[in-house]
Amino acid sequence: MNAPAVLLINTSAGPVQVTTPVPRETWWMLARTDAATNVTQTPAWLDCVCATGPFRDASRLYEFESGGRLVLPLVTRRRRPPSLTAQESWPGGWGVGGPVSSGRVGPREARAVFDDLARLPALRVGVRLRPEDSEVWAGAVPAGFQEDRHTVHVLDLEGGFGEVWERRFHQSVRRGVRRAERSDVDVEVNRTGRLVPEFYQLFEQSIVRWAARQHEPLALARWRRKRAFPREQLEAVADLLGESCAIWMARRAGEPAAAIVVLRHGQHAKFWHAAMNRDLAHPVRANHLLHRLAVDDACAAGCLRYDMGGSRQGASLAAFKEGFGADLFVSPRYYRERLPVSAVDRGLRTAVKRVIRFQEG
Repeated sequence: MNAPAVLLINTSAGPVQVTTPVPRETWWMLARTDAATNVTQTPAWLDCVCATGPFRDASRLYEFESGGRLVLPLVTRRRRPPSLTAQESWPGGWGVGGPVSSGRVGPREARAVFDDLARLPALRVGVRLRPEDSEVWAGAVPAGFQEDRHTVHVLDLEGGFGEVWERRFHQSVRRGVRRAERSDVDVEVNRTGRLVPEFYQLFEQSIVRWAARQHEPLALARWRRKRAFPREQLEAVADLLGESCAIWMARRAGEPAAAIVVLRHGQHAKFWHAAMNRDLAHPVRANHLLHRLAVDDACAAGCLRYDMGGSRQGASLAAFKEGFGADLFVSPRYYRERLPVSAVDRGLRTAVKRVIRFQEG
């Protein structure tokens, strides 16, 4: 790996020293200092991204005159000239990136980072923010950047599992959990990656169900879903995160029925992926039991948030998450493009959906 480059740049907040890529020990120190840091904002997550895609580390460390420091996770594609590639935090499907800092980030610091990103020669620069940062950074976005509005459901774990069970889980969820507990469901959790093959078999079964529900040709659905979430991605995350990656598996009569992947860093647990055999899992509410156990485990580990990920408002998945007491938060993505790549991509996707009469699930 090449030695980090150290630059001094002028911004609207004054001169700022930028180091890229960020030294690992500095990044880890800030990740431990910033209590809001998600697992997807750590150096380990960057390693996962780079291990399963044509990416390299392009992270940037900002050091301000005030003494504050901020890390912005970024990757760029390998073996492409800057003008023909993107620098993103993160690429599609890898979730929230955004700043990790040693203290409170104000509008001046946020604008300084945007000033720097605006000058990068990349074809596209994109940053997906965690909900805690959306207000400050939204007020600092300069002209030329556009917004993709994402939302996430987050369950507050303050007070411990007893408080969550009694006051945040809805009655229907508690009823579903008890139904699963009375049924023939057996659950195990593994943090070594041993359950990756069984999880991915369930995921492939789920693709068939999703394709039928969305009126999507099965071959297209398989290509699209497995391209977005290849088995190698789950294997890399399980391997590189180790104990921080838990696969919860529910079985009926020894057969996999449902499974979820939950990641953890500091005070944050993140529900990352799920898959199920609906015929086995749904009648006994296996997914309710899996999340109940994962939430209990997160509380026992000292987590204060259980991120249940994004879903469209009004969708059945959103209703499922809200049943656990998860609240909806904005997690915006801001991006700047030198050519309208995203607009063209959206147009093509919309045209294909119209042709196949795609139905949003």
